[in-house]
Amino acid sequence: MKKMIAMLLTAAFGFSLTACGNATNEPKAGNTPSEGFIQMQEQTSETGELLQQETAQDGTVNEADGATSSNILVAYFSWADNAVLEDDVDAVTSPSVVAPGNVQALAGWVQEVTGGDLFSIRVTEPYSSDWDDCLARANQERGENARPALQENVENLDQYDTVFLGYPNWWYGVPMALLTFLEQNDLSGKQVYLFCSHGTGGLASSVEIITEAAPEAIISDNIFDCYEEDAASSQGAVQEWVKGLGY
Repeated sequence: MKKMIAMLLTAAFGFSLTACGNATNEPKAGNTPSEGFIQMQEQTSETGELLQQETAQDGTVNEADGATSSNILVAYFSWADNAVLEDDVDAVTSPSVVAPGNVQALAGWVQEVTGGDLFSIRVTEPYSSDWDDCLARANQERGENARPALQENVENLDQYDTVFLGYPNWWYGVPMALLTFLEQNDLSGKQVYLFCSHGTGGLASSVEIITEAAPEAIISDNIFDCYEEDAASSQGAVQEWVKGLGY
């Protein structure tokens, strides 16, 4: 009988020790995560790291795309952006002054290929939408070597290393507002590509005028130009020109 009691006591004591041991090794609720939770955390952590890597990769691509788009400026002067339309003006009689005008359209197509930032050079005092009146004022400004005031300048110009610069041929040169732009926005060291809409005068002396106004800019001699009556149908031509430049 005593032997039986001793055996029962021994078994009970052993069970107590086992229970105590299990209680000691088991984490307390709310303090230490369970094994299953740890595994889930590890999986989540790995997944999170993977997502971060994927985001970083996407971010790199996006940043590269962003850099490509943000380091290219497509600046242009267009009569359509600088005129107050008279009531009797329509796209048939004066297509270059009704948006999108010739240079404005060319600039938009350049932007489609390059992803660059568009900037319209706009004067504070708009020109007439009557071509003869506009030409008269343009000729007066040319004779006075005027610098028409602009509504705004380019923000963060330093971020751009490539500039596509568009303009119409006015009086065998450039609109004087383009010279205002060049004097107020230093293009020194920047790669500059010119595109121009013109009449029978072609580029005339416009390239020389721009080169003189921006002597430290790297102005390419690969220039796109088209007759004003052909501008509206020049999307393919101007975009092939841009692609040929490597963009």
